[in-house]
Amino acid sequence: MTQLVATFLLLVFISVPALAQDRAVETASSTPATVAALPPDQIRALIRQVADKDIENDKKQNDYTYIQREEAHKLEGKGKVKSSESKTLEIMVLYGEQVQRLIAKDDKPLSEKDTAREEERIRKLTDKRKNETEDQRRKRAEQEAKNREDARKFVGEVADAYNFRLVGMENLDGRETYVIDAQPRPDFQPDLKQAQILPKFRFRAWIDQAESQWVKLDAECIDTVSVGWFLARIHKGSRLLIDQTRVNDEVWLPRHVAVRVDVRVALLKNFSLEADVTYRDYKKFRTDTRIVPVGELQEQH
Repeated sequence: MTQLVATFLLLVFISVPALAQDRAVETASSTPATVAALPPDQIRALIRQVADKDIENDKKQNDYTYIQREEAHKLEGKGKVKSSESKTLEIMVLYGEQVQRLIAKDDKPLSEKDTAREEERIRKLTDKRKNETEDQRRKRAEQEAKNREDARKFVGEVADAYNFRLVGMENLDGRETYVIDAQPRPDFQPDLKQAQILPKFRFRAWIDQAESQWVKLDAECIDTVSVGWFLARIHKGSRLLIDQTRVNDEVWLPRHVAVRVDVRVALLKNFSLEADVTYRDYKKFRTDTRIVPVGELQEQH
């Protein structure tokens, strides 16, 4: 999906089109309990703290295996579903990196042919990592560190790009959360090129009061966003909803991502997409865990 920081909105809208718009609207229109106002500077500092923690959560997510199910719908002009598809993925840890293995299409197990193709792909990735030189491993680690640093720089831009307002308090899953609205600042001047998209979105965030972790995000595109030298345009009204859950008493990880996106790609006509992504069965990866191909598992039974 998928973060509140770094590619925060844009990558999610492009790569994970999601759920129905009315659900996000319903969430945003709920009425939190009133609470004493927090000064804007204090809210801004809280947003920076939350975003920094989200980067750490993203790093810790690489230590977990889990199941990810993606369901996508392409819509006709009046919102009628034109086509649908789903896929279920097993997220594994391979030499310190996460790898996706397709395990089902449209909630049906893969055919023998597709299973064999997936196993061959995983085998090649395993061999590649197994035979990686020290120099290649070092360069990969350096790139990961650079990506995290770029995300941290983007965090500062997110905190500076909006006027924040504490709406109230709301209990989510038994935890008290701050409910904060963010509206683009008209005087915002981004330092990073990637941050130029920020004024084109507004959002509401639910932040866990005890741990300063964001629990839910409801964001809306309020102006057309051009991507890749105008090859794609995300239209006003596209919407994103994310919620997270506390896992293993140590990290907050995605539970649900929902997006509705209206987009035009290149010279093609406009079209709408909805998708719903769910995450389950988080398990911390052990260093002594070995990835076993499906065929080998079958032989052991």
